Amino acid sequence: MKKMIIFEPAMCCSTGVCGPSVDSELLRVSTVLNNLKSNGVIVERYNLSSNPQMFVDNKEINEMLNNNGIDVLPVTMVEGSVVKTKTYPTDDEFVKYLEVSEKYLKGTVTKITKGCGCKDGCCS
Repeated sequence: MKKMIIFEPAMCCSTGVCGPSVDSELLRVSTVLNNLKSNGVIVERYNLSSNPQMFVDNKEINEMLNNNGIDVLPVTMVEGSVVKTKTYPTDDEFVKYLEVSEKYLKGTVTKITKGCGCKDGCCS
């Protein structure tokens, strides 16, 4: 499974969906990330105000900020390479970058189990 990291601008909380007015794009991204997590796909998410050391420690992100300022955020990395800057990935881009089915973004994927589902794996 691919590893994705999103470096975000400074926000009041880790998701940015708090406060008097909620940004619909941040709400969409939070929902997608929660659905991905429910399906075992973890996307790391770092907020400049909550996790500043992650921006310092990542050489490429640090260089981008020094050269372009905070307007380059959010930055999305997959497998250590920058794939998108200045906006969050679209749903189609999440699917493409993570190589998962669109179903992973919409809710919990039904997992196939062995057996018929009866106790001890066999029906009487």
